[in-house]
Amino acid sequence: MSTLRSNRNKYLFIVVSFLLWFPQFLYVPIFSPYLESLGGKYTFIGIVLSSYGVMQLLCRLPIGIFSDVKKVRKPFIIFGMLVSLFSCVIFLLTDSLGWALAARALAGISAATWVAFTVLYPSYFADHEIHRAMGSISFIIVLAQFLGMSFSGSIVSEWGWKAPFWLAVSFSVLGLILSLFIYESKEVIEREPLKVKELAVVIKEPSLLKVALLSILAHSIIFSTMFGFTSNYALQIGFTKSELTWIVFAFMIPHAIATLFMGRVLVPLLGEWNALRTAFFLASVFTLLIPFVQSKGIFLTVQIFCGFSLGLIFPLLLGLAIDKIAPEKRATAMGAYQAIYAIGIFLGPFFAGIFNSMMGIKAGFYFVGLLGLLATLLTIIWGKNHAEMAVEKSIEKSKARA
Repeated sequence: MSTLRSNRNKYLFIVVSFLLWFPQFLYVPIFSPYLESLGGKYTFIGIVLSSYGVMQLLCRLPIGIFSDVKKVRKPFIIFGMLVSLFSCVIFLLTDSLGWALAARALAGISAATWVAFTVLYPSYFADHEIHRAMGSISFIIVLAQFLGMSFSGSIVSEWGWKAPFWLAVSFSVLGLILSLFIYESKEVIEREPLKVKELAVVIKEPSLLKVALLSILAHSIIFSTMFGFTSNYALQIGFTKSELTWIVFAFMIPHAIATLFMGRVLVPLLGEWNALRTAFFLASVFTLLIPFVQSKGIFLTVQIFCGFSLGLIFPLLLGLAIDKIAPEKRATAMGAYQAIYAIGIFLGPFFAGIFNSMMGIKAGFYFVGLLGLLATLLTIIWGKNHAEMAVEKSIEKSKARA
């Protein structure tokens, strides 16, 4: 394949990836307040938010396995774009809490097809460039989130609650059309499929399970805060709907920068596990600070550090999830990883919603902040074990040479 055609395939894939996430995040900053305006209580809002994770939990691993068995990724990508479109259409055409729950669940099914994206895109690169590919595609997710969320508050203030859904439908249609033209090489199709008996081996891979558990905790934090109840809390301390844009900027710009900073600076400087420990600790500290803030300026400052620290975590975990997995098993491994961390997308906002209903909206931030401290402790323990194993392997190699 020529370099020109290869680059064109990469750019088209990046655009399609962007158009999967961009419509889904156009309404995120105003989603919880929108549900509240329809009469939803915090507990029900938590259920709606968590339905996004439930569907990913149920669908991601089957999609990964089926993709490996059929040895194709593109049909699953097209399916994901189609379901995303249906989700946005339901939001646009209905005004009930029940339909909002159904639409958000469909968005979760669409997000579950991301496993196919994260396997097909690295196939455009050499094996030693996997971390680079994952860093690039993680940046696209963050860019889509940032641009999608940036102006939703202003759009709602100007044109009403339904305006973001109109835009989401329009971009979803474009994404569906472009997904028909993405490239999947025959080399990917001809790979040896995963045997059913090997499935348990992949899922039980210790490194995969450790990374997935950390990802559960990280996703619990972000889907209970920035993608959950941060907007509700901000409105309570004096922000207007149009000013929610400031919060998105404060969180998402550092979040995007961090995805690039992680691979180029932090990991080479500290190592993978030390970088994770630092990022989780910062995320937990600044999440715990949120309920104490009443000033707009300080609130935005806290969001800057929350966004940056969480932005360090996700691409590093994504690369670690398949780093030691054979290429023919990566879709299943990625499906398992994404299905497991979807537990966090489900349980985080679900319990945050319950705690918010019982004890006030500050309780949810305390809850996920403590989860961040738990993740920090786990990275300290597992990082120490990882370092000891690396030393042992180094000694064994030295003895073998001798």
